[in-house]
Amino acid sequence: MTEPTSGVAKQELDDFLRAADKLTLDDRRLLVQQALVLIEQNYVHLPLKAAMHAVNPVQRLRLLAVRLSRQTPQTMGPEWRFHAELSEIFHGVRDLHTNYLLPQPFSGKIAFLPYLIEEHYDGDRRHYVVTRTLQDFSAPGFGPGVEVTHWNGIPIDRAVDINASRFAGSNPAARHARGLQSMTIRPLRVHVPPDESWVVLTYVGQDGIRRELSETWRVSDNLPPFVNADEVSVAAMAQGLDLGADEISRAIKLLYVPEAVTPQESLGGAELTAEPAEEGADIPTSMPAFFRARSVVTPSGTFGHIRVFSFGVNDPDAFVREFCRLIGLLPQNGLILDVRDNGGGHIFASEFLLQTLTPRPIVPEPTQFITSNLNLRICRQHQENPSGIDLGPWCPSMEQALETGAVFSGAFSITPAGGANAIGQQYFGPVVLITNALCYSATDIFAGGFQDHKIGKILGTDDNTGAGGANVWTHELLKLLLELPSPAAESPYKPLPGGAGMRVSIRRTLRVHDLAGTPVEDLGVVPDFRHRMTRRDVLQGNEDLLARAGEILAGQPVRRLDVQISAAQVTLTTALVDRADIYLDGRPTASVDVTQQVTTVPVPGAGPAHVIRVEGFQGGELVASRTILRP
Repeated sequence: MTEPTSGVAKQELDDFLRAADKLTLDDRRLLVQQALVLIEQNYVHLPLKAAMHAVNPVQRLRLLAVRLSRQTPQTMGPEWRFHAELSEIFHGVRDLHTNYLLPQPFSGKIAFLPYLIEEHYDGDRRHYVVTRTLQDFSAPGFGPGVEVTHWNGIPIDRAVDINASRFAGSNPAARHARGLQSMTIRPLRVHVPPDESWVVLTYVGQDGIRRELSETWRVSDNLPPFVNADEVSVAAMAQGLDLGADEISRAIKLLYVPEAVTPQESLGGAELTAEPAEEGADIPTSMPAFFRARSVVTPSGTFGHIRVFSFGVNDPDAFVREFCRLIGLLPQNGLILDVRDNGGGHIFASEFLLQTLTPRPIVPEPTQFITSNLNLRICRQHQENPSGIDLGPWCPSMEQALETGAVFSGAFSITPAGGANAIGQQYFGPVVLITNALCYSATDIFAGGFQDHKIGKILGTDDNTGAGGANVWTHELLKLLLELPSPAAESPYKPLPGGAGMRVSIRRTLRVHDLAGTPVEDLGVVPDFRHRMTRRDVLQGNEDLLARAGEILAGQPVRRLDVQISAAQVTLTTALVDRADIYLDGRPTASVDVTQQVTTVPVPGAGPAHVIRVEGFQGGELVASRTILRP
């Protein structure tokens, strides 16, 4: 075995844990009391979780508080045991938004092994293979492609299930996916450290010989998140993020894809090429931590492929602009949009993106608070907040609900409808969306909106998405919301000790259109087509998965609607459009039957108009739209 020599500073797990016992007994009591505040008075999914999973986190926290009240500093036990019990209560609600975040020195750290394991299918049989190893790490017969058979003597499939039972996936597919993902990387901010100091992996080597590999867990700093979720800002208020998945995604970049690590989430993109990349080559992007765009050759044709790794940005408008630039350089006959493993982020970014792929107006998903006096206090405090944090729409229904006994407030969208429809459709070919059970939160919202607005078909590598249907706020954000713009009555939120943190699902999201009112939480988004990952997929760049996506795209209509404006006329270049309606600054101005590829329409006043929208129809159905914005 060769010790990996990557540039990541690391230490062994046992050495790290020796210095990780800092909390006093009073600190522990305070953490439990604050957890009770969040779960009992803020947690929007509490009724759903009690019904679906037969859990009672409030009673468990009360019992833990009683036990702590009887302990002394001499009898309180090791800190890791307290972290494990409090984490287990949070994990028990099976909600990846609702977390106990461990204090220093765990915060910002990852525990990892020097390899990654993924699964694939051969018929109905599931296999586990190594897909990546750390740079310069080696062992006899070991490397990408070797099959793993046992984990610490336990058959690997059973070991994954045991690991999955510890984590909070909302459905069986999500729990299994999270169990596998955390076998080799665990962010210590949201997970207690591994129980074992080292792992014995049994594998069939590349030479066909069965061997065992013993490796210690290592601990290192992780890359920091892009968004500060503890400050009062639009980005923090609009968070829909699976923090565990986001931590693991950043850890994988740090350990295995260091070239994707950039100091900023966006560098503007103006200096980047405006020319399509060569077939199969990546298009350079100013946001490599968020996008990978290229054309892919499949048996059904050559299509655009764009991977969206995260929605975790501060500036959703810049995020959408870069997405539009990239898809404009891809083949226009079909787009494979891949959001697998995307843990979410800024809800605006996810819902702003939908408009670029459809002519239909986007209806952002509405959200609800659970009715409580504390939630009403927070909303009243920001009913007309000049800082831009407007919770006023929820106030009247919550005031009424406290009288009528209604469980939830009225439902209003977090994402502004204007922003969700500001630029309109940018891509006119067919689109297929690829999802898996690690799609969560803002990505669940995106997938739900994609399906609800009938943008295209969804191809899932799991039975559904992760089913995280909420807006998440941190304990620190809740505390600040009661203190700003001026302190209200005494706050129930107290500063947490040792750099500890907590997060809670604060507003639940609901589907729109055909599934209007259906919660996203625990249900997720069911794909139209199911693909089981193959060995070629996990080891050869998703070859079979992309081929299946190409089959879905092949033969679907490829439309065109280009618009040129002059002082008094509009010239349309179209394909598969038989009627066009033209609006100037929101007013209907002209309607014309389209009988040829290029059509010129007299439109007095087109020159000075600020917003020109053209809607294209085929057989009376809206099939394309183009919005031109001018100063």
